[in-house]
Amino acid sequence: MLVSFINAFLSRMVVFLVIAAVGGVATALGITMARKKDNAGAAVKEGNK
Repeated sequence: MLVSFINAFLSRMVVFLVIAAVGGVATALGITMARKKDNAGAAVKEGNK
């Protein structure tokens, strides 16, 4: 009984960690891309002055 509970708990914990890791990578990539876009927009604006 306890072994099956631990097995199920660890299985769901691994799934949660994978989902959290994918979300973290997606957030980091989104922030990086947004910063690059902002910097590129600022460079274009400075060039038009």
